[in-house]
Amino acid sequence: MTNPRLALALMAADALPAAGRVLVIGGSPGLSDLPKERTVVVQAFRPDHDTLAAQGWTVVPDLAAAAGDFAAAVVFLPRSRAAARAAVAEAARRVAAGGPVWIDGQKTDGIDPMLKDLRARTAVSAPVAKAHGKIFRFDAGTSFDDWRAADISPAPGFVTRPGVFSAEKVDPGSVLLAAALPERMPARVADLGAGWGWLSAQVLTRHGVAELHLVEADHAALACARRNIADPRARFHWADATRFRPEARLDAVVTNPPFHAGRAADPALGAAFIAAAAGMLAPAGRLWMVANRHLPYEAVLARHFHEVAEIGGDGAFKLFAAARPAARPLAAAAPAPRRRR
Repeated sequence: MTNPRLALALMAADALPAAGRVLVIGGSPGLSDLPKERTVVVQAFRPDHDTLAAQGWTVVPDLAAAAGDFAAAVVFLPRSRAAARAAVAEAARRVAAGGPVWIDGQKTDGIDPMLKDLRARTAVSAPVAKAHGKIFRFDAGTSFDDWRAADISPAPGFVTRPGVFSAEKVDPGSVLLAAALPERMPARVADLGAGWGWLSAQVLTRHGVAELHLVEADHAALACARRNIADPRARFHWADATRFRPEARLDAVVTNPPFHAGRAADPALGAAFIAAAAGMLAPAGRLWMVANRHLPYEAVLARHFHEVAEIGGDGAFKLFAAARPAARPLAAAAPAPRRRR
């Protein structure tokens, strides 16, 4: 698989230095035009991380794990403007002065505002436009330290970082779900898609909870959750929730699942979370779930649980409680569709 814009850009004789390591930030499958033997890919999203690793790339979950300096960098823009700026700042810091820093992104990911912002601060190459996006470069040497990521405080006692889901405030669906949880809950619980840990923290206030597994595919969000929750009952798992399997069956699952593939709503994502929850629960296990009101999860819940009830919500969200999962083996499920909040 190849990235058509990157392939075109790298055709230039001076696109990359002949020697030295290449840093890729946000890389997903589609890097075949880069020199694999000297490329380090930073990928925080577990399914993409694992795919790249299986293809033989050197891939790490965060910049802290990408030690040393680099001769060049390629930044694939995330949708968050603050996260995109932070990625550019880190690339500029890591690449030796004069080395190329390539910026690639879709129009819907903010490539045009980024091009404008960079042109105001440094010399930028003519962009290559293709497939509803652009790629361009600047030469390292300009400081972008004012763009580096800083902690965000979305709620008292919690921190997040740019680019994680609901970084600026607690997700209203999670607020509704937390209010609907019983005062006493079963002993062994998982939060699928735990994000930066707000909902998990509310679960840990319930009587009866002996251990809570926070399962999250975004390494940056899970790192925030580790900072936000010091409770010894918490277990943290950087994992694709649709494929996560605990060592033993759980008594309960709570989830506010993602429902976007790119920018399009995709009910298959929530459906995969429901199937995964049923597969990891004990025969008497229970599921509590919040979903956007327009998403049709009722039939999926009915296929995977013998008891299903809508227990509240508002104009935007609906809440479900389900119990007694249909018999499923405790084994790895098929991969779910690529998902983003």
